[in-house]
Amino acid sequence: MSKSFKRTTVTSALPYANGPVHIGHLAGVYVPADIYVRYLRLKGRDVIFVGGSDEHGVPVTIRARKEGISTQDVVDRYHNLIKKSFEDFGISFDVYGRTTSATHHEFASDFFRKLYDEGKFVEQVSEQFYDEETGRFLTDRNVRGECPRCHAPEAYGDQCEKCGATLSPEELINPYNAETGNPLVKRETKHWYLPLDKDQEWLEKWILEEHKEWRSNVYGQCKSWLDGGLRPRAVTRDLDWGIPVPVEGAEGKVLYVWFDAPIGYISNTKELCESHPELGGWEKWWKDPETRLVHFIGKDNIVFHCIVFPAMLKAHGGYILPDNVPSNEFLNLEGNKISTSKNYAVWLNEYLEDLPNRQDELRYVLTANAPETKDNDFTWADYQARCNNELVAVYGNFVNRALQLTQKYYEGAVPGCGELSDYDRATLAEFCDVKDKLESLLENFKFREAQKEAMNLARIGNKYIADCEPWKVVKSDPERVKTIINISLQITANLAIAFEPFLPFSSGRLREMLAMKSFSWEDLGRTDLMSEGVVLSKPELLFTKIEDDVIAAQVKKLEDTVRANEEAAYRANPVKPNVSFEDFEKLDIRVGLVKSCEKVKKSKKLLKFVIDDGSGIERTIVSGIAQWYEPERLVGKRVLFVANFEPRKMMGVESQGMILSAVNFNGDLAVTTTIDEVKPGSQVG
Repeated sequence: MSKSFKRTTVTSALPYANGPVHIGHLAGVYVPADIYVRYLRLKGRDVIFVGGSDEHGVPVTIRARKEGISTQDVVDRYHNLIKKSFEDFGISFDVYGRTTSATHHEFASDFFRKLYDEGKFVEQVSEQFYDEETGRFLTDRNVRGECPRCHAPEAYGDQCEKCGATLSPEELINPYNAETGNPLVKRETKHWYLPLDKDQEWLEKWILEEHKEWRSNVYGQCKSWLDGGLRPRAVTRDLDWGIPVPVEGAEGKVLYVWFDAPIGYISNTKELCESHPELGGWEKWWKDPETRLVHFIGKDNIVFHCIVFPAMLKAHGGYILPDNVPSNEFLNLEGNKISTSKNYAVWLNEYLEDLPNRQDELRYVLTANAPETKDNDFTWADYQARCNNELVAVYGNFVNRALQLTQKYYEGAVPGCGELSDYDRATLAEFCDVKDKLESLLENFKFREAQKEAMNLARIGNKYIADCEPWKVVKSDPERVKTIINISLQITANLAIAFEPFLPFSSGRLREMLAMKSFSWEDLGRTDLMSEGVVLSKPELLFTKIEDDVIAAQVKKLEDTVRANEEAAYRANPVKPNVSFEDFEKLDIRVGLVKSCEKVKKSKKLLKFVIDDGSGIERTIVSGIAQWYEPERLVGKRVLFVANFEPRKMMGVESQGMILSAVNFNGDLAVTTTIDEVKPGSQVG
């Protein structure tokens, strides 16, 4: 840490209460946050862990309309399901609140009103799409229409999933309401905006100069936004679900969910402190400069927690700003993106139905494969391998050996430690600095490496007991065996402490077996944790092997989901009506050799191609496929492109054609290429 703090407020992103939570949520946010909080508690630090459900916004209203139930019914159901899932996996919140609570509504309204009364917002009138039949304004994602680039009939208002183009609703041809199919009209509406452009200077200094220690993905995304120049952002919207805007003349408007949700951290803290007076007032946790604020989030929330929320807090005045925002990247599943809408996920509630009492196994694998610096992939084969080869064969095997030998030779009583050999001293020296190593990694949010260091302690123990072979020397040198078992038990006790932040369930069972009634982080590394004569409980296996049939069932479940999605996608996107050969001939599709490819500045989705089209003059084409390809991967490829589209400017770059791509049923996109080498400019027909 850059400075010393008296206490720490830890928050984790508020999940939408429109569906259950999955392993991507755990890996990206909640397990890392829980590891950190458990570590701080073991250290004896003053800390609170704040979470809750985000119950406003469009996703929950869409779910309610699809199911034909009230929005409140939706958020009640999923808030309870999500809360139970977190409890089941040991995510140790001090408070898990909700943004529909009366406390939150009052707090968020007062927050907005203070900024409004002090003139911190700007008012703007704009035209937005409106459904006259339902009487609702629509979000970009709720608007669909014909893509102006590839003419796909069901492009979204922010992107065409067929050609990958980045769009705005205004560009769509014949826009309509994605839910109802109703045509749309433009209607003026007034909203209040947070003028982030006025925060540009202090945010640049605060982030780019004062927080260079932030993770590179966090720092880089913030820098990209700041380099592009900040613009005012709406804090209200036209919607019938949410916190009403507390201003006269704002009927039918609510606080935008991105403005309302982070305030939930504070209102949830207020509820916590009111029910636990020993914590002091909520202001101590949000306004005292001696409090450290740490946000755990996924990468899709970086800008909101590093730029927007700090701007809100500073505009209000009196609040501390986040000291660190250790955001993770995304976790994929068996090579594909996790998709809640397509049911392609490992849901936490279903996991425990299929693999009961294996919470720690999943926590371990997700931490070992945590997407701390880049997107990572969860596979069931890797899950099985890590459980069987590491948890069972290394950690569990050593613990079971140490406890079973104690039971066999000493009826479960800890033997005294005799004279140490040179090998004993060398082994004890190997883990004497485990506390310092783990602390350094945990303080710097390197949870994957920290868990690996904890497992290294089990490897030391395994090697020690295997090398010493107490079962061979028990008859010839019984005093030597006492020392071997004593040292093995000291290592075992250290493991119970070292793994407590990572694997709380198995650590708790291990402490029970060791009769460890009290322990703290400061005990880690000690070699006298187990006193002579203490009687241990009957040993039980900490972990059991994951069988092939269990893994096969999980893989099949995902394969069945993919197959169902593909069939549904085909039914939803049938072959278009026949066209005449003459109509097809109007398209001039050719082969182009990609000479260079690069990302378009200030755009996350666009790539700029320079291709050899056979004419001797290089052709520039812009395509919205950056999320599927790194530019260098496409250089040298022969791609198919439409050569006779009218030129169109995109982000200041004139695009002279369209790269042809195929959209998979899972939404992924692949550029079309030729199998054999074909000369640039060759016509497709």
